Amino acid sequence: MIPLDEPLPQWSLQERMLHHRIPGVAIAVLRDGKVVHSAGYGLLEAGTNAAVDADTLFSVGSVSKVVAAATTLGLVENGTLELDRDVNDYLSSWQVPASTEAADSVVTLRMLMSHTSGLNVHGFADYLPKEDLPTLVQVLEGTAPAKNQAVRLIRPPGERGDYSGGGVMVEQLVLENATGEPLESVARELVFDPLDMHRSTFASPLPAGTPNVAKAHDENGATTALPRGWESFPEQAASGLWTTGNDLAAFVAGLIDSYRGDGQFLHKSLAVQMMTEVSPSWHGLGPRLDGAGERRIFHHGGSNDSYRAWIEGYLETGDGFVILTNGANGGALTTEIRNALSDSIGVGVNPPIRTIALDMRAPSYVDYTGIFDADPMVPMDHRRALADIFDVEALEVRIANGRLSAGVPGRNRVSPLQPVAPNRFVLPDLDALQVEFHRNALGEVSSLSVEHGAAKMRYRRRQPSGP
Repeated sequence: MIPLDEPLPQWSLQERMLHHRIPGVAIAVLRDGKVVHSAGYGLLEAGTNAAVDADTLFSVGSVSKVVAAATTLGLVENGTLELDRDVNDYLSSWQVPASTEAADSVVTLRMLMSHTSGLNVHGFADYLPKEDLPTLVQVLEGTAPAKNQAVRLIRPPGERGDYSGGGVMVEQLVLENATGEPLESVARELVFDPLDMHRSTFASPLPAGTPNVAKAHDENGATTALPRGWESFPEQAASGLWTTGNDLAAFVAGLIDSYRGDGQFLHKSLAVQMMTEVSPSWHGLGPRLDGAGERRIFHHGGSNDSYRAWIEGYLETGDGFVILTNGANGGALTTEIRNALSDSIGVGVNPPIRTIALDMRAPSYVDYTGIFDADPMVPMDHRRALADIFDVEALEVRIANGRLSAGVPGRNRVSPLQPVAPNRFVLPDLDALQVEFHRNALGEVSSLSVEHGAAKMRYRRRQPSGP
């Protein structure tokens, strides 16, 4: 966010890498479905001379889910799997357990891939070089050495979008039980080899002698996960992919070509399903989706302890990009690079947010304060991503020193609200959510709404108790 009267910053990539203590970055750019730039910047490891290039391996966290989804769709295309069949029909080494929270429920691949399955476990912890790694069934059961809870149904399937790495691990087991092969082999046959992604791998652990690997770095930019220099990610489909700028750019291009009907990777009908939201989620079959027309994009981020990644593709124009980093602070740098690339593409996706000066001490803003309760009548189809990333039942809005802030009632932590209009504000440290106050025809602020792209949630002012 930038004040209305200030110019856009003109930093160099090297300046921002130094600022965020990120030793190495790989970036690839697509135009009209073709890779036009792919390069590495900085170092594999701080304090060395080993340079990152476009073929350097990075851990990409949850970007893995999109590659796993493409693998699943390859098996749907060849008739091995069906998107809407009960996954327990395919599972031989483990079954989705029955749940009192969702009795007689059926979980399908479409649900697992779109995060509408009702399964728990948002994400997974990394494993250091000397730690034992769990098997896939141990991950699903939450038994040692796995570090996560057991993967279980916590609500009826299809009820809401709720990001579940646990669900993606069920997807992985479906692939492996249905084919009799590990994910690495299936992905190589259906994704890596067809798209010439020859350095990419779901191997866990990545062998210690693997060449040209971006080492892991902590918040201070120091090498971590020693002596090997990187963590392990046994939850392969959810967060275990190792890949390069070149390989991941080829993947983004392959998805765009499939959607356009120009390529041989996925059939267009499946690619269109992949790139269509599964209500009430903001995910399609793997990627997250936003926008319309030339602004229609698919995207996904990845966040392991020491690595951050981002992919984005413009389905109609064929533009896109890949960003890979090898430091714990990489999320902030990735966001800045994404902002710059979005501005360069120039079709209005992810534009700069210009804030205005507003003195909230003026009497007209007093009734913005108070407690606002979530409106239970708003359907999940409208709440979409907010049901997951902003599952807040009440908001307390406060004014102090001429500034507006919001937080959960009864908690001291608050987030500043930056004004972009007299009645519209942005929460900069909460995914740039927008908050709009609604003043009715009687001049009263009776409600507010929170928005994230196409997702919208309404909060109504809590009425004071009677005498």
